Amino acid sequence: MAAPKSTATKSKAANVWTDEERAAMQASARERKTASRRGSVDERAEGEADVRAKIADMPTADRVMGERIHELITTTAPSLAPKTYYGMPAYAKDGKVICFYKPASKFKVRYSTFEFQPDARLDDGEMWPVSFAVTDLNPRSEARIAELVKKAIG
Repeated sequence: MAAPKSTATKSKAANVWTDEERAAMQASARERKTASRRGSVDERAEGEADVRAKIADMPTADRVMGERIHELITTTAPSLAPKTYYGMPAYAKDGKVICFYKPASKFKVRYSTFEFQPDARLDDGEMWPVSFAVTDLNPRSEARIAELVKKAIG
């Protein structure tokens, strides 16, 4: 007779993802479902509304940074379409996410990040950064973000 399986093993396996990771995956599934129903005419306006809603739901420090990054990206690279990406503000070119803002509160970490996806044209030799910790937005960090975004859409 086989021994019964331990419930500790089952619960351990069931909790492979953190609550935050699970919520991000669920947000991504909802985003894909919503995007499949949108026409190309609605995509930019509804993406803008989605991004603004996500930013508005953030805690104050993340919201202030998110609003400024959104303004910076939309003025620096107006060709990028705002959308959400795993529940985070993101900016896409030809339907592919190029960059996104990950607020510190999203995964309960000590700093926010501004990140780039593989379609971003940041290539620089055999190795280059694609994720940047952002603890403060000032003229220098804003100029760096703008420079990176311009290069990314190359």
